[in-house]
Amino acid sequence: MSVISVAFARLRRARALWAARALSSAVPLALACAAAGMLAGAQPADAATPTQRERLEAPVKAVADQRMAVDTAQGRAMLPVYADRPLDQAAPDVTRVFIVIHGTLRNADAYCAAGRKVVEKAGALGAGTMVVAPQFLTRADVRAFSLPAPTLAWTQEGWKGGEPAREPGPLSSFAALDALLAHFADRSLYPSLSTVVVIGHSAGAQLLQRYAVAGREGDALARAGIAVRYVVANPSSYLYFDDERPNADALAGGVCPRATEWKYGLKSAPPYVASQDVGDLETRYVTRHVVYLLGQADTNPYTHFIDRSCAAMAQGPYRLARGLAYFEYLKKRHPADLAQQVVEVPGVGHDGLGMFTSACGLAVLFGQALPPSCPVVAGTAPDLRAAGQ
Repeated sequence: MSVISVAFARLRRARALWAARALSSAVPLALACAAAGMLAGAQPADAATPTQRERLEAPVKAVADQRMAVDTAQGRAMLPVYADRPLDQAAPDVTRVFIVIHGTLRNADAYCAAGRKVVEKAGALGAGTMVVAPQFLTRADVRAFSLPAPTLAWTQEGWKGGEPAREPGPLSSFAALDALLAHFADRSLYPSLSTVVVIGHSAGAQLLQRYAVAGREGDALARAGIAVRYVVANPSSYLYFDDERPNADALAGGVCPRATEWKYGLKSAPPYVASQDVGDLETRYVTRHVVYLLGQADTNPYTHFIDRSCAAMAQGPYRLARGLAYFEYLKKRHPADLAQQVVEVPGVGHDGLGMFTSACGLAVLFGQALPPSCPVVAGTAPDLRAAGQ
């Protein structure tokens, strides 16, 4: 029986129980990664309950204190960024950068704080690590804080899939990430930098998985001798490269055309993606260093903000099933060259901080050997098979 068949069978047995149960510096850097809230999940706004919709549409409670300049056809735009060091000052002791992508509530302060907690939990292993958290705002956020006109702003859902910004010009959130990664290639600022780890949980992982497919700057960093690793943790959905889906019944009779459209498939992709050779995207993606970090307890199909659209349900009933099924799909399509792996985190559900501060999460983030307690599904590339990773 397939992963998805088992998952849907478990869902039917447990549905009654689940239905009943109803996360240029202008202030002291110590405050830049302020106290963290819950690292929350993601769900399309049209599928949210009224209370959830209010949370999705409400302005953020804090805006990042630093700015990353991004050039657009309309001129220079600004991406708000939290960081535990000034972005415009040399940091010769930095050897590793964590770029932490926030979730659906755009609470980058919480994610920056979570990144700092991960570094602290790592002890001596965390030495030389800089934590950065970009913030993808909406127009409601810009209005609420009376931010300057060059501040980038997307729709509530658009930033998650690389869609063009609404203000000040149509810049993809992927292009904004390109600019942020390119910043760390500056050897006059970061002469000792050897590794960049881009980290996303839930909605942040949705953006990150698509960026790992289509993003341009990671390869440029690698060519400069800076290793780039993408850690995709518990997203609601994944980008598929054809019309195959784990739950084929969800697509029967064309009842869910959205399942093969962007951000679930490549049809109707945004300009940043469509402007590239789409045929090369998959070939490039499977060679990139991507780790899918999946919580073994992230099995609630009704958990807060999960994507329950027909397009997402075609990928499986809940996040763990969707992640495992997606990796099996990649292995089937790439029986000899998939240079990626799944690492499962026992006892952790949809909890970003719990994922990243677990023994499994820390090993993945800091590039250490995995403890025996961390189940691994290895890719198909020869070096991964030989290492048993």
